[in-house]
Amino acid sequence: MPRPAVNVAVRAARAAGAVILRYMNRVEGLAVEEKARHDYVSEVDRMAEAEIVRELRRAFPGHAVLGEETGLTGKSDKVWVVDPLDGTHNYLRGFPHFCVSIGFRDHGDLVHAVVYDPLRDELFTASKGDGAFLNDRRMRVTKRENLQGALLATGYPYRQREHIDAQLAMTRVLLGEAEDIRRTGSAALDLAYVAAGRLDGYFEIGLKPWDMAAGCLLVKEAGGHFCDFTGNSGMPDNGNLVAGNHHVTAGIVKAIGPELTPALRS
Repeated sequence: MPRPAVNVAVRAARAAGAVILRYMNRVEGLAVEEKARHDYVSEVDRMAEAEIVRELRRAFPGHAVLGEETGLTGKSDKVWVVDPLDGTHNYLRGFPHFCVSIGFRDHGDLVHAVVYDPLRDELFTASKGDGAFLNDRRMRVTKRENLQGALLATGYPYRQREHIDAQLAMTRVLLGEAEDIRRTGSAALDLAYVAAGRLDGYFEIGLKPWDMAAGCLLVKEAGGHFCDFTGNSGMPDNGNLVAGNHHVTAGIVKAIGPELTPALRS
């Protein structure tokens, strides 16, 4: 049975999902601004985040919220980490791959996770020690023992284009071992797919906490592992993330090691 906090996060995610779907066929009329080069936010992102924050504040007024659009509000060691629309680029172009991501950290530990795909009505949830679930069905990462035949996912560093040469080098070396690599445009949903066994592994440069908090816990509770590019366990402060089962994660770290620049090792 889901924890009460997860039930609250699910309500919040579904409320945000309703906003996202309501405006999906009217994206041409949405107000969109470029926060940074190649990094866009729409009024739907902001409306969806407002719905999430409203639900979380109603249930947990003393908790802090770290939102992609509003930043950190409140002071507490209990922090909700929110991406109201992960995959904004996809959404604005009508590409059907995006989600709502809500994670909860207590004194830095990942405790609860909800990733919701409103288009497919797929709800990925996890709580520390309780396992990970897709629409109430338990999820497990794949049992693949190495990179041979692996289906991986990645994202290109649009926030940090200075790393593009290293990204392409890592992609090239991994394609020499793995079956294929996907680039779908939603880190949270990619991590949920790793947890569900739809993907064997994932790597990306420069993610933000709201991109990966919920997804990392889903992977861990599905029996997987996540680390930085040098193999250090945990959610990396620099956002350079590798995730999958233990064998695939180790394989990715080993393969990309020679391609890492000093900046990606720190």
